[in-house]
Amino acid sequence: MKTDYNSVVEEFIVYIESVKKLSENTVLAYKTDLELLGKNLSSLYGKEYGKESFSIAEITTEDLRTSVSFLVRKNFSPARVNRFISAFKSLFAYCKRLQYISINPSFEVKTLKNPQKLPRFMTKDEVTELCNKPEETELLWPSRDEALFKTLYSTGCRVSEIQGLKLKDISSDFESALVFGKGRKQRYVFFSKEAKEALKLYIAERKERVKVTDDKGILFVNQQGKPLSVSGIRYIIGRYSSIEGTNKPMNPHAFRHTFATTMLNNGADIRVVQELLGHSSISTTQRYTHITAEKLIEIYNRAHPHGKE
Repeated sequence: MKTDYNSVVEEFIVYIESVKKLSENTVLAYKTDLELLGKNLSSLYGKEYGKESFSIAEITTEDLRTSVSFLVRKNFSPARVNRFISAFKSLFAYCKRLQYISINPSFEVKTLKNPQKLPRFMTKDEVTELCNKPEETELLWPSRDEALFKTLYSTGCRVSEIQGLKLKDISSDFESALVFGKGRKQRYVFFSKEAKEALKLYIAERKERVKVTDDKGILFVNQQGKPLSVSGIRYIIGRYSSIEGTNKPMNPHAFRHTFATTMLNNGADIRVVQELLGHSSISTTQRYTHITAEKLIEIYNRAHPHGKE
């Protein structure tokens, strides 16, 4: 049984990928963080990473704290450091369960305090402006990009879920779609009237515009007919929200934040929003229960005797 660090990490990555079925992005994050830990520990032990191995059982709590301190000194954000800590905590929990180690050295390593920031979201006017930019500017592929934006806003999906959405997952009446979230958990999401019309237009145009090859049934493709990547979706949103478009930089998650905020501000039950977002914990959904300034003014004007009529 090999218990050198590199071998155990490789085995752990296979486990989270094939057994736990974590998303591609999550697996990549684990690989990145555990490779970073390996490099830090190699330096600490006076070894050359990738050439001289060390046992997983050699690693102490102080070694892990030293690695965390190294990231802090390099000005890594608290969120990034906490992701690093979470990765190696998962690794050592796995090793303890398989009895590769007798004591878990990560148990007493604490995460950093992470200042809570309100999620970035768009106002109704900002969403409308961004959704209209593809047709106005014709920067890339207007019908696809409008359908992409309206699908993101209407469903509240993660960018990885939209990237993996297939034509066969969409209902025949374009009312809903089956998506696969974190851990391959399935849930249904729904399309607004505007999103349905935009999708129908895009799909019809796609048949005429590109010869789709090796798309694996993926809904959103590039202009060569191949599936859009997550970075491709980020690029599209970046172009239309740059100085070429709205000049209000956005990312895919802003659509998800806006969906959640809009639903809650319009009276949707938080448990329903949790289900629609695919959150396993309601505490994650509660981040969106803030009230926008626009909503506060509306409530004030309606409730206060000196408010506007």
